[in-house]
Amino acid sequence: MRISLISAANRMPDWVNSAVKDYQQRLGKDIQLQIVDIPLNKRGKNANITKFMEKEGQLMLRAAKSSDHLIALDVKGTRLSTEKMSAKFNDFLHQGVNIALLMGGPEGLSEQCKQACKTHWSLSDLTLPHPLARVLVTEQIYRCWSILHGHPYHK
Repeated sequence: MRISLISAANRMPDWVNSAVKDYQQRLGKDIQLQIVDIPLNKRGKNANITKFMEKEGQLMLRAAKSSDHLIALDVKGTRLSTEKMSAKFNDFLHQGVNIALLMGGPEGLSEQCKQACKTHWSLSDLTLPHPLARVLVTEQIYRCWSILHGHPYHK
């Protein structure tokens, strides 16, 4: 299974890239984790944020494969425990479905992205900075993998 984390983001700090790479390397061959960054437009006080979000959203949707199951990471989405997320990944894995997790920029996902997604998940009720959210998502993907493979990491 391929999991693509497609996010509207600029350059991540080295600690984020290091953590993401570590979790990517820990995953078994049955799950590939790809990171796809869509560059953010420069926000200024006179910026048209709605237009920027729409453009970034279009690029995010283009980055996903047409066969991917699209999942919006959105504060209003369904909250899942790690065990429930692991069960969802297990279903996708056994169905041969690849997924694309869409993570919006500072203002969230565009309406176009939200509507295109079949599923909406919330990471937390908290507002998380983008670098931390990226590490959180990649760690949870690895944790789900460890549950599915009986690896002791989850304990």
